[in-house]
Amino acid sequence: MGFVLSDELLGAFAPIVVYWVYSGIYVSLSSLESYRLHSKVDEDEKNLVSKSNVVKGVLLQQLIQAIVAILLFTVTGSDADSSKTKQFSLLVLASQCVTAMLVLDTWQYFMHRYMHHNKFLYKHIHSQHHRLVVPYAYGALYNHPVEGLILDTVGGALSFLISGMSPRTSIFFFSFATIKTVDDHCGLCLPGNLFHMFFKNNTAYHDVHHQLYGSKFNFSQPFFVMWDRILGTYMPYSLEKRKDGGFEARPTKQVQD
Repeated sequence: MGFVLSDELLGAFAPIVVYWVYSGIYVSLSSLESYRLHSKVDEDEKNLVSKSNVVKGVLLQQLIQAIVAILLFTVTGSDADSSKTKQFSLLVLASQCVTAMLVLDTWQYFMHRYMHHNKFLYKHIHSQHHRLVVPYAYGALYNHPVEGLILDTVGGALSFLISGMSPRTSIFFFSFATIKTVDDHCGLCLPGNLFHMFFKNNTAYHDVHHQLYGSKFNFSQPFFVMWDRILGTYMPYSLEKRKDGGFEARPTKQVQD
């Protein structure tokens, strides 16, 4: 008799597995200096937190996310069970996913921006994520636990509830969102990267935000850049070749304090 995981358990833990597997792929590619936005030396010297502490911080956040996800699926269990009997069209599923993307982007933009403008929240909470001056893949979810709860966990719960998706659909949506988040922090601009082709919110875009000159710009994550463009916090940049190899995202407008 085979062992079958429920959609609820997969929804809670699949994104965690996806996070470490996809991060591992980028770790194996991190020696490709000709595609890096920062050199390996800069990654080791400029970051203000050890990689072991990053791993511990990410695991703590993922534990909290998994617990909240299980509780959320438990509370909405009756609705989720009844939805399994319905036949959803691809159009409905696509609509749910787009709705979830817009909800998640909206929530994270305004919460993220507020954490930068509120000096107390930045100093005591959000600055932890910015200890990674040179982002790398498995540091994507390195946050203060409070930030992880507010931005990612609450944002994910809202996108799940408002979109009306089932636990099964959430497996694919949140796994995709996890892959996208890891990709945005990977520090590599690889040729043929589909995320860079279809999303303006990409590795270079987010790297600008992690630099001192871009800390008040490019708040959008993880999918679109609409709120940055609408509210004037978009930092245009060009991707230039570095003399020592690799790329550099350079701002194309003067930054004003």
